[in-house]
Amino acid sequence: MMLDCAIIGGGPAGLTAGLYATRGGLRNVTLFEMGLPGGQITQSSEIENYPGFFDHTKTGMDFMDLWQKQCFHFGLKHEMKKVEKVSKTGEHFTVTLEGGSTVEAMTVIVCTGSVPKRAGFKGEDTYFGKGVSTCATCDGFFYKNKPVTVLGGGDTALEEAYYLSNICSEVYVVHRSDTFRAAPPTLERAKRKENIHLITNAVIEEAIGDARGLSGVNVKKSDGTVERMDNTGLFVFVGQTVRNDVLKDEKGTFICETNERGQVIVDLSMRTSVSGLFAAGDIRIEAPKQVVSAAGDGSIAALQVISYLQEKA
Repeated sequence: MMLDCAIIGGGPAGLTAGLYATRGGLRNVTLFEMGLPGGQITQSSEIENYPGFFDHTKTGMDFMDLWQKQCFHFGLKHEMKKVEKVSKTGEHFTVTLEGGSTVEAMTVIVCTGSVPKRAGFKGEDTYFGKGVSTCATCDGFFYKNKPVTVLGGGDTALEEAYYLSNICSEVYVVHRSDTFRAAPPTLERAKRKENIHLITNAVIEEAIGDARGLSGVNVKKSDGTVERMDNTGLFVFVGQTVRNDVLKDEKGTFICETNERGQVIVDLSMRTSVSGLFAAGDIRIEAPKQVVSAAGDGSIAALQVISYLQEKA
């Protein structure tokens, strides 16, 4: 059976795309997601910045459970299968699944997202979501008027440090080098902020805490000395890994245009350089990496799919 639309990835972008596509009249829409749909937000212990959802007793898992019920209500199908690759064959697409089986689709929306890279210090995994975070916009408010640490030296690290400096009492930026990868204007803006402190030639050796969460970090300097910093928030910005393997052919070449980071280049309608192929959420360029934005992307992509298919009819 030829699918009207194959959606790859079951986070907020993929689920919303499925909701809008099926509610918009498409009958054969399948979402391919190996695990339970929901995305990275299911790991959050509290949701504060999604409009209309302000229940402090609910977790990210509770939040996304409501999405699943609504999105599947209109006929979206869920296949718990891993997609290996997407290729365009003539006017339609071939979606190759793990094991070699294939599915044909008229359109494809790729919503596989990205994941923050881990720095690898001791305690990072133990306290992830309990004081260690990779999203200042999501979690910064929890540390209002408290000191926090930021790890990283690129644009994202310093931009997020500046964001946190307007919420937190002090922001300590730990960077392994004495030169920053961030753009000069971004670095200068951070240097001008009185409560941002740059700690160079240093690394996070260990995140320390207890059952209640993170209580501090050990910072190791270039001379071998270790300093304990009593911070309850540690934000790690050492890069993103874009989940874009499904868009590579047998030779490892992308089937659509991407930037130097492997993020998919799209227009405002989530269209890629390949007709009928759309990308939504954190996999695309300039993604804000917020649930509300990913959901918006998914709705736009689905509406464009409907228009695309109507034009083809």
